[in-house]
Amino acid sequence: MKALVLGGTGATGPLIIDGLLQRGYEVSMLHRGIHEVDTPPEVEHIHADPHWPESLKSALEGRSFDVVFGVYGRLKITAEAFKGHTPRLITVGGAVAIYKGWMRITERHPQQWFEVSPVPIPEDHPLATAPGVDTFNQKARDAEQAVIRAHREGHYMATHFRYPTVYGPRNVSPQEWSIIRRIRDGRKQIIVPGGGSTLVSRGYAENVAHGLLLALDHSDAAAGQIYNIADESQTLTNREWIRLVAQVLGQEFEFIEIPFDMLPPAFGDAPPPTLFPYHQVMDLTKIKAELGYRDIVPVDRGIELTAKWFWDNPLTAGSDVEVLLGDPFNYEAEDRLIHGYLSEGRLLRERLRGMPVSDVRFEHPYPHPKKPGDLR
Repeated sequence: MKALVLGGTGATGPLIIDGLLQRGYEVSMLHRGIHEVDTPPEVEHIHADPHWPESLKSALEGRSFDVVFGVYGRLKITAEAFKGHTPRLITVGGAVAIYKGWMRITERHPQQWFEVSPVPIPEDHPLATAPGVDTFNQKARDAEQAVIRAHREGHYMATHFRYPTVYGPRNVSPQEWSIIRRIRDGRKQIIVPGGGSTLVSRGYAENVAHGLLLALDHSDAAAGQIYNIADESQTLTNREWIRLVAQVLGQEFEFIEIPFDMLPPAFGDAPPPTLFPYHQVMDLTKIKAELGYRDIVPVDRGIELTAKWFWDNPLTAGSDVEVLLGDPFNYEAEDRLIHGYLSEGRLLRERLRGMPVSDVRFEHPYPHPKKPGDLR
């Protein structure tokens, strides 16, 4: 049996490859060759750019695979390119581009465009197909449908997964680095918009890879389906996420909790997930019921492994990878805002606390009779 992993050099790819090898597959991986990763010697590396149909067509000429995992590239191109090259296609896309209101990817300041969504949100919610999104979001939705349409037309048996924010060693976009670098730079305070109370679905790489492999193990149940995938055991608030990452590295931050409506327009001097004013929580009922998904690594253990890996393998300050995280690490700007909020905010709190309020007395709503016959 032959398997191909499209991509395979990020956080989940090597784990999918290991899972396929354990299942007895002869595994190849197709990637651009820019980011190499250690793989067992029997894994073939095919160097091609999956973003372009011409490149994929050339690389696939005369080849076929029993299963293909498309975890990188342009999904719409992948859906077309593998017609006639595999009977089984398992693909991945991001959830934030699918659910209306979660993010407008192409906006310069996407945090200004968030909207409220149900908690948790299932795969078939109307927001997954609602209009009023930007170009990138619409293309992401069209790409999902291209995969499912090809399945319905009989080109292959397809399953698609909506990824959350993935974390783990080797992640190419490690959101935890926003916390880790601040610790390395000796920062003691961290701005937490809205108190960090927003819930955000995240997925440890090993858990997410396990979920994808379940679709291979239960191909009949997964055929033609779209699944949310994330950690199922614990959805952390942003405040809890920061605290756990810092705790692993022996740090305790002073949280500077600034209400969202008191932040400057287009504020971005904080870990990017903390800029989400509304919950982004994925409903995992479907994948748990149909594929039997459960976490194989607890959330706190996943965070520990991730934080320690990036502490030992730090990003280069100012590198392309760090810049693309969207965190400027502008400590002068952070300190100005912290100083302004703590000084002006104290005065505002004193004024508000001095204002007259209604005299409200709490009484328990159920009766507490003192003797038989009391009506209260």
